[in-house]
Amino acid sequence: MRITFLLPVLGWSGGNRVVAIYAQWLAEQGHTVVLVSRSATAPTLFRRMKSLMRGRGWPRHHPVPASYMDDLNVEHRVVPMGRRLTPDDVPSADVLVCTWWETVEWANGLPPDRGVPVHFVQHHEVFDYLPRERCEAVYRLPWRKIVIARWLAEVMTRTYDAKKVELVPNAVDHEIFHAPVRVKNSPVTIGTLYHEASFKGLDVALAALAKVKQRHPEVVILAFGSSPPTGANALPDWVELCVAPPQDTLRALYARCDAWLTTSRTEGFNLMAMEAMACRTPVISTRTGWPAEAVVDGMNGFLCEVDDVGAVVQAVCRIVEMDAAQWAQMSSNAFATVEHATWDASSRLFEAALSRAVSDAGLGSTNTDDLAGV
Repeated sequence: MRITFLLPVLGWSGGNRVVAIYAQWLAEQGHTVVLVSRSATAPTLFRRMKSLMRGRGWPRHHPVPASYMDDLNVEHRVVPMGRRLTPDDVPSADVLVCTWWETVEWANGLPPDRGVPVHFVQHHEVFDYLPRERCEAVYRLPWRKIVIARWLAEVMTRTYDAKKVELVPNAVDHEIFHAPVRVKNSPVTIGTLYHEASFKGLDVALAALAKVKQRHPEVVILAFGSSPPTGANALPDWVELCVAPPQDTLRALYARCDAWLTTSRTEGFNLMAMEAMACRTPVISTRTGWPAEAVVDGMNGFLCEVDDVGAVVQAVCRIVEMDAAQWAQMSSNAFATVEHATWDASSRLFEAALSRAVSDAGLGSTNTDDLAGV
C-alpha cells in the first residue's frame, strides 16, 4: 500500500512516537510511507525575551523540531506554517491517515487519489483551548476510525455514532523496557512524570507525595521529564529530577521504582504506565486512559479518582507499608499485564485496519462536506 500520514507540528509527544513506530514498521514491510507535517511557528519576541530573562538563553527557531521521526527511513514533507495545505503537498496514495483533529480538516477537499481517509484517534481532542465545534465535527465524519483504547472506541460509537471503529491498542518495546525480578527497595522509591501541562496533574502528585513524606519521610521521590522546571513550577528539594534522560536509561529509572505514580486529569492512553509495568513496577494511576482499563486495585497497582489527593496518599502508603512478599506478587502481576503487548502485534493490527479501509472504500462515503462552514 501507499500510505500517507498527516501530522501537526512534530515533537516528543507520545502520539508522535506511536505514529513513528507504525510508519517505520509499515515501511519495513515494503509499503510506501510518506509523512506530511507542519513546520513550527517561530517564537515571538515576547517568548524569546521571557526565555532570556529566565536564564534559559535566546531560543533558536527550528522549523522542523526534533522528534521521533528524525531517524525514520521514510519521506517527510513539511508544509510551511501559515500556508494552507494543498494537493501538491500530499502524494497520491491508497490511504491517508489523519493523526490529529486539525489534520482531518486539512484532508477536506483533497482529491480522492490522495487516499482513503482514516482517522487515527489517540485522544478525544475536545479541550478547552481548542475550537470545540470544529473538533466535534471531525469525529462525526463517516470515516473509518482506528482508536488506541477501549474508552475511545466507546466515545466514538456512543457520542458520534461512528460505524467503523477498530481498536488497535498501543504496546511496549520489550527490548527496551524490561527488568529482572527484584525485591522491594528499602527505602521505597516512588517515580512520577515531571510535566508542567495542567492535565498531567503534577500538582496533585506533589500534594499527595508531600503528605506521604510527612508520614514516611524516608521515601525517595524520583521524577523525570523532558525539560527543567520553570520558575513557576519549582520542585521541592526532596524530589530527585532527571531531565531528558536518554531512551536507553529509562528502563533503569523505571526499575528503580517500587511504584509508578501518574495523576493525569485526562489521557488518551498513557504509554509510560505500560512501560513501567514492563519493568515490573506497579502503577498507581487516576482513572484515565489505559490504566483505567488495565490496573486492578491491589493486583498490579491502584486506581484513584481524578484530583483525589487523599486517595493517592492512601495508595502510595499501601505500597510503602506492604510487606516484601505482597510487593513481589504485585510486581509480577504488573509485568504479566503487559507481557504480551508487543509493537509487532499492534503494527499488524494497524496494517490490517488500513487494508480494510482501502478494500471497503467503495462501500461507504468519505465525503467531508460535514465540515463545510465549521
